[in-house]
Amino acid sequence: MELKANTFTRALAHGDKQVGLWITLSSPFVAEVTAPAGYDWALIDMEHSPNDYMSVLGQLQAFANSATTAIVRPEWNDTVTVKRLLDLGVPGLLFPMIQTVEEAQKAIASTRYPPLGVRGVSGSTRANKFGRVTNYLARVEAELTVLLQLETAAAIGLAVEIGSLEGVSGIFFGPADIAADIGLLGQPMHPDVWALIRPAAAALIAKGIPVGTLVMDTKFAAELLNDGFTFVACASDASLLAKASDAALASVKGALA
Repeated sequence: MELKANTFTRALAHGDKQVGLWITLSSPFVAEVTAPAGYDWALIDMEHSPNDYMSVLGQLQAFANSATTAIVRPEWNDTVTVKRLLDLGVPGLLFPMIQTVEEAQKAIASTRYPPLGVRGVSGSTRANKFGRVTNYLARVEAELTVLLQLETAAAIGLAVEIGSLEGVSGIFFGPADIAADIGLLGQPMHPDVWALIRPAAAALIAKGIPVGTLVMDTKFAAELLNDGFTFVACASDASLLAKASDAALASVKGALA
């Protein structure tokens, strides 16, 4: 048995536009509701959601039979957490709050076996179908998606240097934290935020480095993809449920005599 090709990693490398969905409700059942929708990728969030390893596992299983690649964002750039998630079989990781080249190198190293990194070796895990995938050790690093998230003005200043590191699949901009960093807390769509992001994104794109982000505006998501961004998430499961719940209630109340 051989390791399955990671379509998301390959799509990024080829520059194919990838539309994503943020998964925050920490429920395999909810993940199963969204999995058939047809998003190219989904982000299972551990940083700002009450996920643990078992809830992540259930959500990975929900997405496994769909065409959507489920990426996981760990709580932090932590080698032990990464090791456990990789052994669970996550096809990709989004590392939050990468501030320096050294932090980026640490993140990459946690996904690589020695001598290229520090990932511990286990012979029987979900990732290698409990020892049945014979080429797992040889192929996993080429198939794995490694995304690094830049969330401050200082980190944006290092975008090209960080994005050029061997092993980086793409750079992700976090507009909410960038907004907070420059004194615009709660205003991720403020023009000053995107005045920082867009030139850095353009410099990365010019070097062939895939660029992505999350925006809660489908029209703006499409605009970014048309402007050269490769992977953009356009909504979250929680926001979709909240908006639909509010809209349904408002519709009925608005029609009452």
